[in-house]
Amino acid sequence: MNFRLATEGDLPKIKSFFGKVIADMKSKGNVIWDDVYPFCAFPEDIEKKRLYLVFDNDTLLSVFALCEWSDGEDAVEWQDNTAKPLYLYRFATNVEYLRKGIGEKVVKEAIEISKELGAEYLRLFVVKSNTPAVELYKKMGFSVAKGTFHISMGEALTLDEYGFEIRL
Repeated sequence: MNFRLATEGDLPKIKSFFGKVIADMKSKGNVIWDDVYPFCAFPEDIEKKRLYLVFDNDTLLSVFALCEWSDGEDAVEWQDNTAKPLYLYRFATNVEYLRKGIGEKVVKEAIEISKELGAEYLRLFVVKSNTPAVELYKKMGFSVAKGTFHISMGEALTLDEYGFEIRL
């Protein structure tokens, strides 16, 4: 697997990739992302050099962003609020490669990149109903922060998310 920062020229491939991810999520009743988000975040992620692509030859296996802050960072109780964190965002795996260990390998590399960038913790939020992701982070040694981050997606939907963190 090869990891690299995304460029503007990668946007069509990233958009196609996420279109398939979102369709797969919707088919499983997991309506978290849509045709606006996460697409609206990619140009800024690329500009700020925080969007990573993971390839196997020419096949895009995974995409993730490492951000310095999170909308929900004050919604839960972290182990150490004074430590420098990075937040794993917009993490997705190619639907043709689900349940093949790609996610774990990518998170391990995100941990290494976070260390290189001077972070003391890698943190993230996961919708409570996303059982495969919850299980993955627990298996990898992430701890669950106290509290829940609530995201209102309009009048009809509120997402409840766990905060996860691992000391680097």
